[in-house]
Amino acid sequence: MASVTNRHTAEHYTWGESCDGWHLVRDRDLSVIEESMPPNSVEVRHHHAKAQQFFFVLSGTATMEIDGEVHQLSQGSGVRVLPGMRHQIRNESREPVQFLVISQPPSHGDRINE
Repeated sequence: MASVTNRHTAEHYTWGESCDGWHLVRDRDLSVIEESMPPNSVEVRHHHAKAQQFFFVLSGTATMEIDGEVHQLSQGSGVRVLPGMRHQIRNESREPVQFLVISQPPSHGDRINE
């Protein structure tokens, strides 16, 4: 059965010091999360053993480091992260960044911090 979801109806959680996430799709095969990072926030560098992910920026600019290579992601751009790739997303700007994280299979429980 199809249902419409958004950040107002989705399950909310917090991560890091002051970041937010909303589970837009959460099942055993697929995870779609909308996330928000305030200025000057950073995620812990990590990798996943099984999950591949796609990060897609909705607004703002994010810095994504993948296996030591730095990528600037602006609104409307994204990057794929394969299993085993060490990655870290950062908001080095003065504005919040909003983005989607699409994981297959879901990455919760599959995270290995550096």
